[in-house]
Amino acid sequence: MKLSPLNSRHVDLQAKMADFGGWLMPIDYPATGVLTEHASVREAVGIFDVSHLGKASVRGAGALDFLNGVLTNDLTRIVDGQAQYTLICNPAGGVIDDLIAYRNSADDFFLVPNAANTGDVVAYLKTLAPAGIEIVNLHESYGVIAVQGPKSVALLNSLGVATDMDYMNFSSITIDGRSAILCRTGYTGELGFEILPSWDDALAVWDCIAAAMVDFGGVVCGLGARDTLRTEMGYPLHGHELSLEITPVQASANWAIGWEKGTFSGADVLRQQKATGAVTKMRGLLCVGKGIPRGGMDVKDSQGAVIGKVTSGTFSPTLKNGIALALVSPSVKVGDHLKIDVRGRDLEVEVVTLPFVASHVR
Repeated sequence: MKLSPLNSRHVDLQAKMADFGGWLMPIDYPATGVLTEHASVREAVGIFDVSHLGKASVRGAGALDFLNGVLTNDLTRIVDGQAQYTLICNPAGGVIDDLIAYRNSADDFFLVPNAANTGDVVAYLKTLAPAGIEIVNLHESYGVIAVQGPKSVALLNSLGVATDMDYMNFSSITIDGRSAILCRTGYTGELGFEILPSWDDALAVWDCIAAAMVDFGGVVCGLGARDTLRTEMGYPLHGHELSLEITPVQASANWAIGWEKGTFSGADVLRQQKATGAVTKMRGLLCVGKGIPRGGMDVKDSQGAVIGKVTSGTFSPTLKNGIALALVSPSVKVGDHLKIDVRGRDLEVEVVTLPFVASHVR
């Protein structure tokens, strides 16, 4: 497995490590644990190593038109210095990956896909790219440090970093004398940023932030807390809510599709699904009884008929309750009471409006 440029720090903290998309990454740390790490992000600030995330550049005259003809969202809606959540689909509408596209200029874009899918994204773009468009896999050229939580602004300001930018914007900064990209993005639902120093500078930048965060009640967080935080927000995870077998329309991600623009990869299938109605819809399920749902469990209606499956399930540290994301029949409505088959036991759940907890990204 590949190692993050910050791996030595996780070893120092005796982190529990696991495979994430071919990368050995921390799940949590024994001094804190998932519940404390989760709470720190919701209440103060937490820092994550997410260097396993992919990075790629798309450059050349016509890069904007090329990418806009492949990715689902409409890149003409953002300007230089802004970022956009989008998806890349195959011709059948299946999701190769979801990613963030950063616009440096109309001829220069920086993409951040998921770790396991970076090679597939780069390869697919290369098969479609016209002459003059250069696509480069930069997976191990940058580290990625997420600083998330209500005190993230104060923490970064204490290091001399200007944070006055709107959500989904980015700029160049310096931390501890080292250049980095500061992005007003994140995956927790809290006010926060993602910092991309060079691979070689990542360790020094991490150490600087980690030392400063103590004064703000911050802790180092693993990917276990990252998952509970994103599930509380109803954020999709590729391989769970999105996949080659699950289209954006089926996953209730129509908002990430530029329906009014011209063609893009998978457009015909997705437009047909939108017109005829999706066979599934993503819903949030809040447990009424005690129990923790897990991915792959059947969702049943009040009569006991299977009407969907849990895609992500966990214990919500904020709500102190079990929660789940599920792809279910489109007839299911907010307020309905359903059941999840938890190893042969029916667990009652209520369909609720997402997110499970309030978002503070803006």
